[in-house]
Amino acid sequence: MIDALFTQPDYLAAKRTLDAVALRQQAIASNIANLETPGYKRVDLAPSFQQELERASASGDVQTLDELKPTLSVDTTAVAVSPDGNTVNLENELMQMNQNAVTHAYETQLVSSLLARMRMAITGKT
Repeated sequence: MIDALFTQPDYLAAKRTLDAVALRQQAIASNIANLETPGYKRVDLAPSFQQELERASASGDVQTLDELKPTLSVDTTAVAVSPDGNTVNLENELMQMNQNAVTHAYETQLVSSLLARMRMAITGKT
């Protein structure tokens, strides 16, 4: 019975988004750490993840949401900002980090409110 609470499409979509936010944070950290590594190519979430997440969320397909896993890939849109071929731009990474923090805060609040509603339904208390 309790498993059904954690297989709702909204909860799974928020959970997958939090997984993606954590992975993106690792990518940003890696990009910043390799800022001066010659030939380093910027990495980010695979562009297909967001599309797959939106498609699965819109359809309410619980199985697809449950199986969806974010992955990293080389950012093919990033251009070399230095003669050594490195495609990391510090200002862009800092902006991405701030945006990622906002997304994390929003998704964490969403999951917390879903869990609070479940707790209220079970206990009758807030």
